[in-house]
Amino acid sequence: MTLPRVVLVTGTGTGVGKTVVTAAIAARARAAGRSVAVVKPVQTGGSGAEPTDVAEVCRLAAPASAVELVRLPEPLAPRAAARRAGVRLPPLSGHARRIVDLAAGHDLVLVEGAGGLLVRLDEDGGTLADLGRLLLAAQTPVGVLVVVAAGLGTLNHAELTVEALRRRGLSVLGLVIGAWPAEPGIAEQENLGDLPLLIGVPLLGVLPDGAARLSPDAFTRAAGEGLAPLLGGDRH
Repeated sequence: MTLPRVVLVTGTGTGVGKTVVTAAIAARARAAGRSVAVVKPVQTGGSGAEPTDVAEVCRLAAPASAVELVRLPEPLAPRAAARRAGVRLPPLSGHARRIVDLAAGHDLVLVEGAGGLLVRLDEDGGTLADLGRLLLAAQTPVGVLVVVAAGLGTLNHAELTVEALRRRGLSVLGLVIGAWPAEPGIAEQENLGDLPLLIGVPLLGVLPDGAARLSPDAFTRAAGEGLAPLLGGDRH
């Protein structure tokens, strides 16, 4: 698959593996000689001992550029975190301009959302989907990758997310399972076939649970194996 210049990485919720999938795409694209930028429009929970999403991507994939546009200390939804911090979230239009500028200087820009697709990212209620529409209006090629869980509940969550994207005129590249268990049960095994069949978009990859604990070299190899359908055209 040939990826568009900008890929929005969203998920069916929090904790499904958006960051590890973003890092995996960045690592493989970088290994193929492509210049990669990673953008986190809003990072919450950025004051504790745990690394931020961008820091984790940098550790695993070392992209050419990595940018947090907004960082808020408490691990809450962006508007709640901003309210408690006594600040106002900037409008998505400014984020879109930064991403367009990055796209002009990089082969691939990965934009990782916060939580699920319709989490509010600015004071006007703008979402990652709205950011995608702003990028389209700026004539920037953009597609959306949806990261999903492996087990029960994922079919409904995935279908709702893909339906919302389609209603907004955004191109859905496909689905990626962000954490495949070492011992999958019946639900996980059945979902491998049901996800693309019922949702109507391809399943483009499966990353093993715990992939983020690998060394960067081992992570890049695991990314190549897990995302082969997505990045086949990017591999040497």
